[in-house]
Amino acid sequence: MIAKSRQTIMVSSTVYGIEELLDRIYDLLTSFGFEVWMSHKGTLPVSSKRTAYENCLAAVEMCDLFLGLITTHYGSGLDPDSGLSITHLEIRRAIELKKPRWLLAHENVPFAWSLLKNLRRADQPIPRQELTVRKSPLMDHLRVLDLYEEAIINALPVPDRQGNWVQRFRSTQDGLTFVTAQFSRYLEVERFIHENFEERSSTHEGN
Repeated sequence: MIAKSRQTIMVSSTVYGIEELLDRIYDLLTSFGFEVWMSHKGTLPVSSKRTAYENCLAAVEMCDLFLGLITTHYGSGLDPDSGLSITHLEIRRAIELKKPRWLLAHENVPFAWSLLKNLRRADQPIPRQELTVRKSPLMDHLRVLDLYEEAIINALPVPDRQGNWVQRFRSTQDGLTFVTAQFSRYLEVERFIHENFEERSSTHEGN
């Protein structure tokens, strides 16, 4: 087996409104030495034998690391079977596979989620399924909140929510600060492990 020379990281998100952020994340991660799979940049591995949805989910399964961005736009392309957006399916699959993952959410998403979960009718919560929202720059679909709920592992008790960190961001710079801090640190840890493993191997071989 030929060892991979670079770690692959998949970046999953809708594109509308965050093109600059995605472009800069791509440049940043490639400058760190990662191979970046991003549909926005055309670098996602694709096969003509798969549908677009199958290619995206196959990439989630094959990548080493996963970076997901949850924005106020749910995505226009919905899976005909589940009715979910491809970004939703990608993030859900990364969680199911327990991929090493980092997630960002625009600050309007957790704000809306907190607000709507506290809506009451006769002192009873109002099911989100009974609500609709008009498309606007603030949010185009309430399923964005379903996706956020899955990302924070809301269905489990708090002590059991492993991997539920979702970083809020407001601006492009907020997102870049998080990505820089997390992935530059990841490379430092990986380099430390690699160097120490090589040192131990050399020591054992010399004995």
